[in-house]
Amino acid sequence: MAKGLGKGLNALFNTDEVVAGEKVEKIPVRDIKPNPYQPRKEFKKEALEELAESIKEHGVLQPVVVRKQGKGYELVVGERRFRAAKMALQKEIPAIIREFDQQQMMELAILENLQREDLTALEEAEAYQNLMENLNFTQEQLAQRLGKSRPYIANQVRLLSLPKDVQQLIAEQIITPGHGRTLLGLKRNKLISQVAAKVVQQGLNVRQLEALVQQYNEDISRETKEKPKKDLFLQEREDQLRDVFGTSVVITKGKKKGKIEIEFFSEDDLERILEILEK
Repeated sequence: MAKGLGKGLNALFNTDEVVAGEKVEKIPVRDIKPNPYQPRKEFKKEALEELAESIKEHGVLQPVVVRKQGKGYELVVGERRFRAAKMALQKEIPAIIREFDQQQMMELAILENLQREDLTALEEAEAYQNLMENLNFTQEQLAQRLGKSRPYIANQVRLLSLPKDVQQLIAEQIITPGHGRTLLGLKRNKLISQVAAKVVQQGLNVRQLEALVQQYNEDISRETKEKPKKDLFLQEREDQLRDVFGTSVVITKGKKKGKIEIEFFSEDDLERILEILEK
């Protein structure tokens, strides 16, 4: 367990409340640096603009929390208010100054966001990963700390093992985290990006993707079984046809006759292949 985890952290989570002996000070906005451990990468522009308009009219009603850092300050809690105050061209912002070490900074920034903000699935996964790597949490300890199940934590963190291009699809909400976790079920990791592209192209839902992944895995299982080596000429032709149709193609040759099998996964996929054949 990370050093000092239990001591006083529940009290510290009242991060916006002034406790005995503390006072709220007006601090120049220009003297405050953003929190380097902030897990949120994206802030909704419209929400920030609304908050900025409110700040122009009423000021910042709830103080941010900072720590002294060199000649200035480092933000601990209150990223949205800080950004909105800058957007509203505020010269000063009310702040509570507290003493935090690097470990406490990271823990408070991440846990505060996990409890109060709607992070994206990938931001949430990165926050969990940071806590486990930098504060020596186990998945079980983190689950207990956040009131979540260990499988939930594990499933979120697994998204970070997806290829970067697939993570981007999730970040842009083109596919869902459920799609991402299903793609991780592919036995061949190198197929993940290819199958993700098929999901986008054909608009497959998670259930349809599950069936597709199962079919791919069954194909791989069949391929791994010992079988006679295929004629190199036929292999080359299969590869050419596979590139043309964008799906598995098998050429079987007997003594006098043979067959070509073109695989499809849905009615839409069949229509796509038929259109190619008609060209």
